[in-house]
Amino acid sequence: MKRFGSRYGRKLKERFGEIEREQRKKQLCPFCRAPQVKRVALGIWNCRKCNVKFTGKAYSVEKRISFKKQPEESRQELQEEEQAQEAAAL
Repeated sequence: MKRFGSRYGRKLKERFGEIEREQRKKQLCPFCRAPQVKRVALGIWNCRKCNVKFTGKAYSVEKRISFKKQPEESRQELQEEEQAQEAAAL
């Protein structure tokens, strides 16, 4: 926090340092588990490996993630549902 010099006080600089450390550490992609997630904007994250854009917390990727379903995922889910319905019918 040397960039702030003697301004803003010790506690605020410590809090800002914690947030910045969390934001800049390697984040794991919730889809491919690769540590290649980069923050695009406030709460928007992009995995450079599987090229998936998703939302998370402002400064870190957490368990609570809302995202739009990818076309491949929705096809897989439909197939699984159809299989489950066929198994239930038997």
